[in-house]
Amino acid sequence: MGTSTRFPAFALSILLAVVSQPSLSAQPALEWKDWHAGIIAQAKEQGRFIILDLEAVWCHWCHVMEATTYQDPKVVDLLKSKFLTIRVDQDANPDLSSRYGDWGWPATIIFAPDGTELVKRRGYIPPADMSALLAAVIADPTPGPSVDEIIDVRPADSHVLSAPQRAELLTRSRESFDEVEGGWGDGQKFIDADAMDLLLAQSQHGDKEAAKRARQTLDAALSLIDPVSGGIYQYSDTPDWTSPHYEKIMWYQANGLRQYAQAYALWKDPRHLAAARSIYTYLSTKLIAPEGGIYTSQDADVDEKIPGKDFYALDASGRRALGREPRIDKAIYSRENGWAISGFIAYYSVTGDPAALATAEKSAEYIVANRSHSEGKFSHGPDDRGGPYLSDTLAMGQAALDLYAATSKRQWLKLAANAGTLLNLKFKDHAGGLRTTLQAESNGGVFLKPAKPIDEQIQAVRFANRLNRYTGSADFKDLAEHGAKYLAAPEILDLPRPLPGILLVDDELRTDPVHITIVGHKSDASAVAMHSAALGLAGSYKRLDWWDTDEGPLENPDVTYPSLDQAAAFICTNRICSLPMFTAGEMLETLQRLTATRPDSKG
Repeated sequence: MGTSTRFPAFALSILLAVVSQPSLSAQPALEWKDWHAGIIAQAKEQGRFIILDLEAVWCHWCHVMEATTYQDPKVVDLLKSKFLTIRVDQDANPDLSSRYGDWGWPATIIFAPDGTELVKRRGYIPPADMSALLAAVIADPTPGPSVDEIIDVRPADSHVLSAPQRAELLTRSRESFDEVEGGWGDGQKFIDADAMDLLLAQSQHGDKEAAKRARQTLDAALSLIDPVSGGIYQYSDTPDWTSPHYEKIMWYQANGLRQYAQAYALWKDPRHLAAARSIYTYLSTKLIAPEGGIYTSQDADVDEKIPGKDFYALDASGRRALGREPRIDKAIYSRENGWAISGFIAYYSVTGDPAALATAEKSAEYIVANRSHSEGKFSHGPDDRGGPYLSDTLAMGQAALDLYAATSKRQWLKLAANAGTLLNLKFKDHAGGLRTTLQAESNGGVFLKPAKPIDEQIQAVRFANRLNRYTGSADFKDLAEHGAKYLAAPEILDLPRPLPGILLVDDELRTDPVHITIVGHKSDASAVAMHSAALGLAGSYKRLDWWDTDEGPLENPDVTYPSLDQAAAFICTNRICSLPMFTAGEMLETLQRLTATRPDSKG
């Protein structure tokens, strides 16, 4: 995401205008090749280094780097003399993007012929810096300071954190927060998904300081909402949130939609609902595919002459008059659709908007029809280079669980369980954690060691734990604990990062979710009303079942409910179940009472 160099908008416009002119050099353009599994063997055979340019369709600085650095005659000459030049769309290649995601986009990775990493650089590299870097690699092909030693992670004995470990992570989480501007860090500002999820969970259980921080951040991030077309920009490149970087990426759309909706459920702030509606409207109009899937992203810039700072400053009439807009990446990936579906369901939960639910189900049906395979597996796109990838099956499994909670259709719970079974049987690594892909990216060098990005491990553990709660399957419980032991390893906890997602994992594995069950026929209006109210209750860590006796027993009948003459709701938490409730109002009052003593995330 980040980059080490920033240009004022006027300077960038001049620069792009200059480099868009025909080159005075007769030097032919670089010939970029796709990544393939035999790339290390090819580099060895030819005695050449590999430069991997990881870019994205939406990436502003990727375009700048292509227009400047990779058109520079000296850079081109050096690359042609000693390097295999490989360019990869990171959105289309989840294994490589997971392995090198910490290096932002564009990411520049240079390998020795044997696959040893020599250089890992984040963001835009100007021509002079690149030519100096390439010359230095040729002169001295040893790993540079940007390449950290690969850490061997030894999973912990326990799947839960010790009290000192929790206290340390809580302290880091609090200290990383920007008390002045909101959010985390002191440079670029964006909503960190795990950090915000932790604040929302803490807020739900009465942590006033967490509520203050969550609301401060969400309020500040309203500056990232596009007031014309809707959607949320990726980040601000200034700490005060007022200088958006204009790309619109599915990860931020889906999480922004979900978290603003969840914030509205907590505090009923109309600004949060308006933000969620803006993101939903953008996704359901600009990024919706006619056949039902969801597109991937929208670029920051219109082209080399009209950067995002110029285009997005226009009002609606100005944008229409221009007659063109930043490019939309119309690739349809399982992972991005899974993220979007979860966002749509969160929005539906607080609005009851049937169009949002219909959009979510249509997207899911498209992915099932076009990307699902046997054993619960999902491909990424129509023609994957590698895979299957953990991220696709994981995102669609999470989406299926959310669809089950929203619709009580058992087909979605079955889909989620199939996805979880695949993770357990195929992606679980007995050395610890879960693998990102079942096929190594290449057959040599650094790629002999599987990548296990922490954020993906966190999502996998949380999903497996939710599946266990819904299905009662011990296999999913074991998978969640297996992943949690990897995350609790000293080598992970000692990393210089706040790691709020590991606190979320610890909280959820220690605590049963609030379990709400509606007992009554799907045709019963009072049962429908109670289900709708339960769906809209604050908190993402909950289990929602609807038992219509005409459909047979629930998948996990771990509670015995009485036979009654009318529809009723039951809430179980902390191993205590309520008496039957017959209205949404009763249910809300009971939930507030039962959760008053629920363990929170403070320590």
